[in-house]
Amino acid sequence: MDFDAIVIGAGHAGIEASLALSRLHFSTLLITQNLDAIGRLSCNPAVGGLSKGNMVREIDALGGEMGHLIDSTMIQFRILNRRRGPAVQAPRAQADKFAYAMLAKERVETQKDLTLFQDTVVDIILSTSGAEIAGVVTERGRKIYARTVVLTTGTFMEGKIFIGDYEHRSGRLGEPAAIGLGTALRGKGFTVGRLKTGTPARVKKSSLDFSKMTEQPGDPYMQPFSFMSPAAARPSVPCWITYTNDITHDIIAENIKRSPLYGGKIVGLGPRYCPSIEDKVVRFPDRERHQIFVEPEGLTTEEMYLNGISSSLPEEVQEDFIHSIHGLEHAEIMRPGYAVEYDYLDPTQLYPSLETKRVGGLFIAGQTNGTSGYEEAAGQGLIAGINAARKLQNLEPLILSRAEAYIGVLIDDLVTKGTQEPYRMFTSRAEYRLNLRHDTADQRLTEKGFAIGLCSAERIERLREKQQQADEILELLRQHAEEGKNWLHHLKRPEITIEHAAAVIPELGRFSEPVMRKVELDIKYAGYIDRQQRQVNRFSRMERIKISRDFDFSSIEGLSNEAKEKFTKIRPLSVGQASRISGVRNSDVAVLMVILGRGKA
Repeated sequence: MDFDAIVIGAGHAGIEASLALSRLHFSTLLITQNLDAIGRLSCNPAVGGLSKGNMVREIDALGGEMGHLIDSTMIQFRILNRRRGPAVQAPRAQADKFAYAMLAKERVETQKDLTLFQDTVVDIILSTSGAEIAGVVTERGRKIYARTVVLTTGTFMEGKIFIGDYEHRSGRLGEPAAIGLGTALRGKGFTVGRLKTGTPARVKKSSLDFSKMTEQPGDPYMQPFSFMSPAAARPSVPCWITYTNDITHDIIAENIKRSPLYGGKIVGLGPRYCPSIEDKVVRFPDRERHQIFVEPEGLTTEEMYLNGISSSLPEEVQEDFIHSIHGLEHAEIMRPGYAVEYDYLDPTQLYPSLETKRVGGLFIAGQTNGTSGYEEAAGQGLIAGINAARKLQNLEPLILSRAEAYIGVLIDDLVTKGTQEPYRMFTSRAEYRLNLRHDTADQRLTEKGFAIGLCSAERIERLREKQQQADEILELLRQHAEEGKNWLHHLKRPEITIEHAAAVIPELGRFSEPVMRKVELDIKYAGYIDRQQRQVNRFSRMERIKISRDFDFSSIEGLSNEAKEKFTKIRPLSVGQASRISGVRNSDVAVLMVILGRGKA
């Protein structure tokens, strides 16, 4: 074998997969079409957001890289939903997209046991039996062999971009598609579909009139995503808000037939929760306006990102409707918006480890699995890389449950339910979201990262120090009382904050703001957390009833034919997973539990 592992694609999934494998001391080859495009923030120049910020912190707690990259390159930081409950609060940062990509490239280039190679993979090589991966074939005819392969092609596999009547085989504007691999996978029996995503125009900053927009500054404190990073000491720049109007909507409506979305050129479904401006105008005709966030792409560029108006309309139509918007009347368009359609694999063809059921040793991650977003891609890439390494070590895979990580929710949804449109993570997808707060990711996952070999002893010691500090804060709050009740009791009241306690308990001044805030939230929501933990315990009992990969569902009497068919297709690895398959009845789950000997278990 030439390598222990090959990772195809150097986007956010590929970066995490290749770093995980090489940091676990496996010789790894990272193949990308363009070494200068590693880690590009090809759409929104931001990392984090609702539930997404939680995933970045989970990636960090497991020993991944995304948190470190954004901490070193952020140009604005905000905690979203600060006035709402802790389950729906999340960190988000604007990134200097060019600095982010350069740092990502440096990290993979300097990583020991990781080799970079510029080429395009067009096929995979199977073992003699056809049941295991053996390597890859590149566009230039190279055959490279490895024991495991992680496929992270993003929007490039058979990608095609659309701007009005213009279409071209590309994964991003100006970057060629990876042609051949999607066809090859179809030929090997994989179910491959088409999805669509899009991006808005970029405009020149000096051509905008910010006096007609609303400024959106960042938080004064730039809180790091990584639990190991110091507080970010970087320039903070504002974003701006403006809106579409009736004139904008009229221009789009008059030209809607010129959109490839509505002209029948694009067959793949786009993201339901991040629609193009054409979709918004058609689907929400009663809306008087749609919000646009005007966001800087970096400290050393004039390009501004128009978040909220992605479009594939002809360039002259894009220019017209953009110039109808307040503050953008004289905007110079530097890059037009466009749609991209690409191949993806039906994720129900994967085990929760992200290994394919058809070919052993082949792992799939990122947009190739039908997801949308950098954070979703990076989380999958990290898990795929970890599990490729564990397969090489003959160890059981790491599978995160829905109760311990948003990454667990993401992967379980994909492999159990599948997706026919780009999947985006939301807090509402997680039943146990109060347990999945962004500030508790280290508590939930650091020890797993340490056991795997990706987290250092220093990180474990930091976690223990944090827990010790939390215990000391709790003891101080317990000891100090006012009006006959201690501060643990007072902090349960919504209007009382940890700052009120610190004003009368001077000893609290030596603790950091993040630890103090975490303790405050734990106290305020203790009742809800206890109730959710009881739900988690019931959930865990179902997850503990395991099902072997080769279990014969067709032979079970009492199962409906529909359940037999779905169980055989999905091959659930636990009764819990079986119960979440769409269309499966409670009676089928009950039969399965009896057959598996629930009483004995």
